[in-house]
Amino acid sequence: MSTGQGGDGGRGASGGDRRGRTQGSARDRGNRTGRRDERRDERVSPARLVAYDVLAAVRADEAYANLLLPVRIRRAGLSKADAALATELTYGTLRRQGTYDQVIELAAGRPTSAIDPAVLDVLRLGAHQLLATRVPTHAAVNEQVALARRVEQKAAGFANAVLRTISRTSPEGWRELIAEGAPSEEERLARLESHPEWIVRAFRAALEHEGRGDELEALLAADNASPRVNLAVLPGLGADVDDVPGFEPDRYSPIGGVADDAIAAAESSEGRVRVQDEGSQLAALALTRAAPVRPGERWLDLCAGPGGKTAVLAAEAATGGAVLAANELVPTRADLVRTAIAGVPLPVEVRVGDGRTVDAAEFGAPDGFDRILLDAPCTGLGALRRRPEARWRKAPSDVAELTRLQGDLFDAAVRALAPGGILAYVTCSPHTAETHGTLNAALRRWGGGIRQLDTQAVMQGVARHPLDLAGAPETAQLWPHRHGTDAMFVALVQRTTTDAPEAAR
Repeated sequence: MSTGQGGDGGRGASGGDRRGRTQGSARDRGNRTGRRDERRDERVSPARLVAYDVLAAVRADEAYANLLLPVRIRRAGLSKADAALATELTYGTLRRQGTYDQVIELAAGRPTSAIDPAVLDVLRLGAHQLLATRVPTHAAVNEQVALARRVEQKAAGFANAVLRTISRTSPEGWRELIAEGAPSEEERLARLESHPEWIVRAFRAALEHEGRGDELEALLAADNASPRVNLAVLPGLGADVDDVPGFEPDRYSPIGGVADDAIAAAESSEGRVRVQDEGSQLAALALTRAAPVRPGERWLDLCAGPGGKTAVLAAEAATGGAVLAANELVPTRADLVRTAIAGVPLPVEVRVGDGRTVDAAEFGAPDGFDRILLDAPCTGLGALRRRPEARWRKAPSDVAELTRLQGDLFDAAVRALAPGGILAYVTCSPHTAETHGTLNAALRRWGGGIRQLDTQAVMQGVARHPLDLAGAPETAQLWPHRHGTDAMFVALVQRTTTDAPEAAR
């Protein structure tokens, strides 16, 4: 199915794995800026230019789309309609990048490693418009060709040939073509649902752990759907859901919901309404509502950045008469925590330090904390619908390093607990090594020093409506396809003794 079109756009990147191939260099974005000035007569819509710039920054500079896109939209002064288009083009392309690369390779007759990375971004953006949007074919092809010319003048013919080849086959036809010859079911799903195969396998294992392996395709599809922006109305701050225009309460979180214009609602609320995933809200509330709050309790958010859960803890602590402290390793993220808790009528001590060496006495809790949230650093595989580029940046080798860190933090958290204190171990990843693996290893190290609580019962008590939870009651796993949340894992444990066994010291 080769187009037979060459040009510099088809010349390209060195070999190596796909993670390496898609990073490229920041230099290509600087070069194309100059070329744009030379070709102002060629029409490329502002929405496409913004989407392309974000895609290029994600590839070349490892930027985060959710942070960069709003900035680029504001700088470009996009209308509401153009902002919506830029958002769809950016996130849609990132989510389906793996599938589009399969299509592009067939249409171009060469591997993506042989295509200039900047031109490949143009082709991916064009493939998304042709295969997943209502953008007319002539508009998608013509504007992407013009964009290719700005990126690399000699690439226009190559881009035109590839995109016209893509346009001649239906999306269903392309799905059949790219699925042909897949050596395994996981590889077939990886191609069709645009996830690395190792993540598909990890998701299958996590679902099978619950006896729900037949939900794999639904999970992958949910990862590729655009989630609505979710809000948290912080309790006890004088805000009421009726104050948020068009507010629709979440199905599960008692403090959450969506609104007609969620961003505007949050920005105009003076800190009482925050953007936060429903699953994150439930994870924080599982700790604060695991048992009645006694005035004077001391709480700790051990890995607090960027501060969304800290804000929920602070609001709940203020309502119940508890005291909250927060720890964060990275200074810039500690600043984000301070920003997140601004407006909550509770003084929160935010310290910068390694959570593995946290000392409760230094926070004014010589007898230990009554509640600790350990929102552990993880692969983030549970938030791929909101951070789609993460699926292309993670590797299986990341898991082993993270589970070691999670174990160290778990032990530090238990050591910092007072007898009878409760720890919420939370990950935004369903990977069984990061969830049950880390938890079970800690239970073995601590023996009778800690005991598991009925986490599912606590979560059901928090939720507005019954949650469809599977597996043992000591842990709760949320899912995008089943609950409409990020795939948050929550396990509640309680410290029973003051002595740490040798294995956990």
